[in-house]
Amino acid sequence: MQLWLIYALLGAFTASMTTIFTKIGVSNLSPSLAATIKGIIMAIFLIGVSFMRQDFTVGNASIFDYKKDLLFLVLTGICGALSWVFMNMALKYGNVTQVAPIDKMSVVMSVVIAMLLFKETLSIKGILGVILIALGGILVALN
Repeated sequence: MQLWLIYALLGAFTASMTTIFTKIGVSNLSPSLAATIKGIIMAIFLIGVSFMRQDFTVGNASIFDYKKDLLFLVLTGICGALSWVFMNMALKYGNVTQVAPIDKMSVVMSVVIAMLLFKETLSIKGILGVILIALGGILVALN
């Protein structure tokens, strides 16, 4: 099995557990507080990982020498935080079996945006797969 596939499967599994744990964790807490707590825990964990991997320097350069990269990572952080808040709100008031499939519509949105912004292409088989992801998400959510 290729390394990227192993990491992708591990990412999918841990993301699914995040959804399950969040559903339990927002039962008595506000969705924004739950996102804040998750963010703090993730920041502490990831700082430790980055220190262990010695990621805070890039060769002889500082991470601050890459301003464009940092700008987009800041935007990523903002979008990720908003995603968590909205997901937490949805999980507080909806069922995981409804919310998770709609959340995975991000796959469809990412592919469409990548095609428009980065001029990436898909084969007919790939386009069919994206359509099936969208239809599957809708059908599961409407169950």
